[in-house]
This record gives sequence, structure tokens and C-alpha cells, in this order.
Amino acid sequence: MRNLQETHLNRARASLRQVLSWYGYLRKSGQLSSNPELAGLVKPELEALNSTLNKLDSSVIRIAAFGLVSRGKSAVLNALLGDKILQTGPLNGVTQWPRSVRWQPGGKVLVELIDTPGLDEIEGESRADMARVVVHQADLILFVVSGDITRTEYQALLELRQAQKPLILVFNKIDLYPDTDQGAIYQNLQQLGAGHPQAKPLLPDEIVMVAAEPAPMEVRVEWPDGRVSYEWETPPPQVDELKETILNILNREGRSLLALNALIQARDAEAAIAQKTIDLREQEAENIIWQFTKYKALAVMLNPIAFLDILGGTVADLALIRALARLYGLPMTSYEAGKILKTILFSSGGLLLGELGSSFVLGLGKSTAAITSGDNPSNITAFAGSAIAQAGIAGYGAYSVGKAAQVYLEKGCTWGQLGASSVIQEILSQVDQNTILYRLRQELGIKY
Repeated sequence: MRNLQETHLNRARASLRQVLSWYGYLRKSGQLSSNPELAGLVKPELEALNSTLNKLDSSVIRIAAFGLVSRGKSAVLNALLGDKILQTGPLNGVTQWPRSVRWQPGGKVLVELIDTPGLDEIEGESRADMARVVVHQADLILFVVSGDITRTEYQALLELRQAQKPLILVFNKIDLYPDTDQGAIYQNLQQLGAGHPQAKPLLPDEIVMVAAEPAPMEVRVEWPDGRVSYEWETPPPQVDELKETILNILNREGRSLLALNALIQARDAEAAIAQKTIDLREQEAENIIWQFTKYKALAVMLNPIAFLDILGGTVADLALIRALARLYGLPMTSYEAGKILKTILFSSGGLLLGELGSSFVLGLGKSTAAITSGDNPSNITAFAGSAIAQAGIAGYGAYSVGKAAQVYLEKGCTWGQLGASSVIQEILSQVDQNTILYRLRQELGIKY
């Protein structure tokens, strides 16, 4: 299991280094520096990729406490640390800004515990947004609740699932509930999401019940001289089960969690770069597509040989894809361009395949008319008719290829060898059934 985790970590590093090396090449070659507007737009994503790679190299696992106000997020983290380092209090919104502390449970794994502001603070929208950013960067979430689940908490739980974020649901303040009620609470928590098509009942190791900061209890004290007094004592925190659950997860799949979250961040950063690039160069791309559409239509119309029509049209489509890739600054080789064209042909159904078939049939008619035009001048008219019809089909096909290539270049930049999306699927396909990652794979509906 440890060897597999190291493999996942190394694959994630290789994926990020490949992306950074490509954009480093663009910077050195002047493709970014020659377009300062684009360089400025994608700078945050490039910085995020560098930061993610550094985080991978440091092998520090981030665990963020997430939830609404007054659920005891800070208290849970303090209990894990064994010291009241993070501020707590009876008022809402004690945690104003994210704060992180280092934790080394068991003396082996290095963990960064992150306390976040509550999501429902009054006039605290910016702090809620900040909490979401921290959660996005975290490798594991402690989703802290302390009573009946509100609609806001339920929606946040579903969003975390959809964001491919593994979590442990921590039910805090169980000391306030009678023992007879705790079993019912546990059963209700397990069914969270069961009625939603994108969520499933939580598994036993995804729910932990704790009392991070138990309420003081009045204790009767009998003295040797017969006196009786009453004092208030605070019971010790009840977080041993949570600590054990976290340690089991970290030992079993901690490095894989680290790799997966880094790849998710890299995938999102690459997708953002592609989207910004395509938006910025939309008009230039449209001009290129129309230019190749006209060239392909003209070349096919004037070429009298059927086989060369099809071959020339395919070459034109490949050249169009390469031109768009150069415009956007996205990595592309002739082999990859060929794969994209093949994907486009299959995904477009009979439209483009029909173009090839029609081109061949019309091309034969055009060739015959061209050969016999000397014997019968009326064949020139037949040649022109076939040529115009074929040119129209070829031009429409070129435009379709260009528009489909735009979508592929935007959405497909994270696929391919060592692409973030490819490595994510690779990791999720290898996880053991007893891991939290396997549950995440099921949640996403990924089948292998």
C-alpha cells in the first residue's frame, strides 16, 4: 500500500512538472512575453501550479475544519492538538481569518490543521469565500456539525462531494445528548444525502462523534470530616476516536490523498488558463477558422482527383488544428493533432464522415467530368457543379472541425499522457475498497 501511495505521489509530481515545463517553454520562447495581457491573466494560475508542486514536495497533508458558526471547529482542532491554541468562545464568528497550526500525530505524519471562519456569519461573505478557498486547498475535510443538519449544511456537504473532496463528518457536542439519542443521531447522519441522486449514505468510518469541549459538570465532593460540597469540573475532551480515524486514513492513503488533491488543483488551474486564453483570442481564432474554411473549399473545388481531395482536406483539417493550438499556446504535436481529428470525426457522428464519403463520390464525378471535358464541352458544366457541391461540403466540414477543436483544446488540455485528469482517473482506478478514496470514486460515479 505504501509503495502504491509513493507511485501516486510521483505521478502527480510528474504531471505538474510537465505542465510547468510547457508554460516555462512558452515564457522562454516569447509566446507569453509577447502578449502581456495574456501573461497577466494566467499569472495567478501559474503561481498556483508552482505552489501546488511545492506542497507536494513538502509532503505536508492539510486537514481543514469546515462548517457553520458555533459548531466547535476550533475546539475540535484544539482537542486534537491537546492544547488550546486556537481561540474559542460563546459568541458567533470567533474565527475571523483562516489559521493553521502544525500537528504531528504519532510522531510520523506531518499535518497542517486549518481552522476556517463559519460559512453563515452575518456580514461575513468574504470570510465564507475565504473558507471555501482553504477547503479547496485541503486534502481532507473535517465537516463539523453539532445538532440537526440545516439546509445550508446539507447543501455544503453535497458541494464538497461534487468538488471531489473527501471528508469526515464530525458530530460535536455529543455530551449534550442522552445516550439513548446518540444512536438515533448516528443513524440519521448515515442517511445524509441518500435522497439525492449525486450522494450516497455515509459509511461508518466517515462519521465520528466527539465532545471537543464538554460542558462543565457539577460534582458532589465528600470530605473526610463529613462535609459535602459541590464543585464544577470540566470533563476531558472525547476525541480519541476521531484521532484514530484520521491516523488510519493518513497511514492507509495519506499520500494518495495529497496527490489527488494536487492534481485536482492542477486540473482546475489548467482549465482556467485554457478558458482565459480562448476568451482572449476568440476573434483571432474565428478568423483562422474562416481562413482555413475558404482555403480548403477552394483547394477541393479546383482539385480534379478524388483521392487527393480527401487527402488534401484531411491535411487542411490537421493544419487548422495545429494553427489553433499555436494561437492558444497549448501543447500539440502532429500525432496529438491526428488523435484530436479522429476524436472529432467519431464524436461528430455521420456529419464529417459523410463529408469524406460525399467528397469521394463527388470527386469521382468531378474527375470523370474533367477527363472527358475535351470530348464534350458540356462536361465542363458537370465538373463545375460537382466541384461547387464538393467545395461546400468541404468548407462546412472545415468549419465544424475548427469549432470542435476549440472545445477540445479548452476541455482536453488536462488529458493525454501525464495530464492531470488522466492521472486522477489512474489513481482512482487503483484504490482499495476499504479506503475513503474508493468512496469518493463511487460518489463521482466513475466506473472501471
